[in-house]
Amino acid sequence: MENTPGPRAGRTEWTALAVLMLPLLLVSMDVSVLYFAIPFVSQDLEPSATQQLWILDMYGFVLAGLLIVMGSLGDRIGRRRLVLAGAVVFGAASVAAAYAHSAEALIAVRALLGLGGAALMPSTLALIRSLFHDAKQRGKAVTIWTGVMTTGISLGPVVSGLLLEHFWWGSVFLINLPAMVLLLVLVPFLVPETATTARGRFDLSGAVLSLGALLAVIYGIKEWARHGYEPLPAICVAVGLVLGAVFVRRERRPAHPMIDLALIGRRAFGGPVLANLLAMFATVGMAVFFTQYLQSVLGQSPLTAALWSLVPAAGVALMAPTGAALAQRIDRAHVMGGGFLVAACGFLWMTQLRADSPLWFALVGAAVYAGGLVAAMTLANELALGAAPPEGAGSAAAVLESGQELGGALGMAVLGSVGAAVYSRDMADALPAGLPHADAVRETLGGAAAVAGELPAATADAVLTAARDAFTHGLGVAAVGAAVVMAGAGVFSIGFLRGLSGRAPSAPSSPDDSRRTASPR
Repeated sequence: MENTPGPRAGRTEWTALAVLMLPLLLVSMDVSVLYFAIPFVSQDLEPSATQQLWILDMYGFVLAGLLIVMGSLGDRIGRRRLVLAGAVVFGAASVAAAYAHSAEALIAVRALLGLGGAALMPSTLALIRSLFHDAKQRGKAVTIWTGVMTTGISLGPVVSGLLLEHFWWGSVFLINLPAMVLLLVLVPFLVPETATTARGRFDLSGAVLSLGALLAVIYGIKEWARHGYEPLPAICVAVGLVLGAVFVRRERRPAHPMIDLALIGRRAFGGPVLANLLAMFATVGMAVFFTQYLQSVLGQSPLTAALWSLVPAAGVALMAPTGAALAQRIDRAHVMGGGFLVAACGFLWMTQLRADSPLWFALVGAAVYAGGLVAAMTLANELALGAAPPEGAGSAAAVLESGQELGGALGMAVLGSVGAAVYSRDMADALPAGLPHADAVRETLGGAAAVAGELPAATADAVLTAARDAFTHGLGVAAVGAAVVMAGAGVFSIGFLRGLSGRAPSAPSSPDDSRRTASPR
């Protein structure tokens, strides 16, 4: 943070922060709101295994791909205006998703939801940098931001479970409407317009390049992880990397690029961005396994599973303040590294989970890894935001959030595909010859449950037992991958981020940058 304390924020700034947390909560909820609903979606729309993954993944892919684009657009048209536009798109897409009648339609509408979410998110963290000039207050605001984001991911399944007890699966999207209406009403009165004077023409071709690069790479990784090496996934990854290289080359030319490459090159910013990406990779990638384990393996109702999924928040409640307190006394890099290593221990615990394990065993492992991850992420967010100059807050927030969303999307794609591949292989070996609808049974645990309902009791029990064992085996293999990634993140944090103060560059900012109107209009 800066050496000189800035003016302290008052009631207006804290109220504005509270209003801005609403879109952040909803956008992060939509990453996970389908976890408990996916069995119902599978029964209604009958998606293939690949379509099921795309239904889960598409929102995060598009969201991550467009955050930088929307951050640049917000600098040109005003961040408050972009929040309002995003609320309209997000609300309309929520209605369309609720009434989708095919897997293809739901995938397409999830992409539109990602567009609306990308318009909403960049302003939330950027405005913290603009609203809170005092370092201690800004640290508290960043802690709130991180808490709301992680709470949204955890709250999504809970809201989904509560709604599915009484309504059909489309209700998990309609819950967004009242919040979007409230946002449209309150933001014009409570949130002042804050925009930087980013001159020059909006780089449409650069926006297309960035999105194309992201989607090509993630699609290739997802297909590669599921099916092994094949020419098409390899070509997609290669094309995506080429598009990404072209995009970075373009960003070196304009006076007002979408990405501040100099800022990313700073150890105090680029390092925390990478650390956050790895944390979200493990958080979101394993969350889908945990919720399906409670519902499909242990046989809990959506509501019961949703409520039990809140128990790991106890680890967050303990570790987040502990990490913040330790960071006041020792190098925050060591605290971040310790958080990642604690998370790695939690994931290793989960590798011992079995289909007949007691519930407490799963809850303990989830609490350990969640607590370690949130402790590390909170410090990484604070370090990155403090390292960004006020005039670059919008670009910095977009890059930081893009890394988080990309990490979550990659976690779903890579860990989800690894688990699915293990499940399919195990089920191919376990199924009796001549089983009807064997392809559906081999693809997903939900498909196995649906087919088992049409089989004789003895055969159904054998199929479900094999499917639950196969799913839990896939969960364990994915947990090994998450543990390895977390151990690497811990070593990286300790070795690369030591001694960083998180201070923004001392160069004075332009009076045109980060200007705020005297009153909301």
